[in-house]
Amino acid sequence: MSRRMDVSTPVAALALLVGLIGCQGPAAERATVTPEPIIVYSGRNESLIGPLLERFEAASGVEVRARYGETAEMAATLLEEGDNSPADVFISQDAAALGAVAAAGSLQPLPAEILARVPERFRAADGRWVGLSGRARSIVYNTTLIAETDLPSSLEQVTDPRYRGRFGIAPANGSLQAHLAVYGVVAGADALDRMLAGIVANEPSTYPKNGAIVQAVIAGEVEWGLVNHYYLLRALAEEPDAPARNFFQGEGPASGFVNLAGAGAVSNAAGATELIAFLLDDESQRYFAEETYEYPLVAGVEAAAGLQPLAELRSPSVDFAEVSEALEATLVAINSSGLMR
Repeated sequence: MSRRMDVSTPVAALALLVGLIGCQGPAAERATVTPEPIIVYSGRNESLIGPLLERFEAASGVEVRARYGETAEMAATLLEEGDNSPADVFISQDAAALGAVAAAGSLQPLPAEILARVPERFRAADGRWVGLSGRARSIVYNTTLIAETDLPSSLEQVTDPRYRGRFGIAPANGSLQAHLAVYGVVAGADALDRMLAGIVANEPSTYPKNGAIVQAVIAGEVEWGLVNHYYLLRALAEEPDAPARNFFQGEGPASGFVNLAGAGAVSNAAGATELIAFLLDDESQRYFAEETYEYPLVAGVEAAAGLQPLAELRSPSVDFAEVSEALEATLVAINSSGLMR
């Protein structure tokens, strides 16, 4: 149940109106009902989602009070607060966190018309969260140092000894960790351990974030690296002639993983579902394509120029709640492998 009165229903609106008349008398001016603010817990950076929240406020008249933090932090806070959480909407950087919060019963079922905006694989099977944009894992490579045909076509091939010392990786990055968790779910824990051991044996250069890998590739420090696709597009927007391109792996059980930024309604407040619907309208989806260089998920909205179509990317079908459950064991495996040195 919502933790605040929803004045969007006829009965609630009538009760409010009667109360105002009783207090003000027959000569009082007609009161204007101001929509209650909605509280958003956002695991997405303010620079990425903040402009859209501002557009929603201007379009709807509903004030948005956003709390920003790491996705894992926001999810943990929601789970700790439980039914006492003041949040109305949870915006997540990855689908695994959405799966965890939904599995705990902290998200409300979304209306069918909202869910229908995106393909089935980009929303929860029980309708409790929906994807907003796609974030594909890719290889960024230096076109002057290595040919596309010489790149590993699967995650398993990253362990090939011929790549020793030639690539970069960000082991502390949440997107890589989620990708490895997906691999573990699909291929099994033993396969994940073998692949991690092979990666460590290949002595990759390690970086704190995806952006640092892209800059290292452009500078020629390494030939290629494992990243999210949009980091290169942001770099090319500032340096169009940089000798780097994306390559999407097309082989293996979980190489072409497409993670999702998504949202779920924590409360039944009308503004919560109104905001999620707004983030899935065509204008907002174009924002994701043109400003953050992510994949829009709504049919008819085109991705950034030059990106391989989303429908052509190889991505395993997984239950993100299961991926979330596997994440802790994946982190243990990563730490045990020595990759986090």
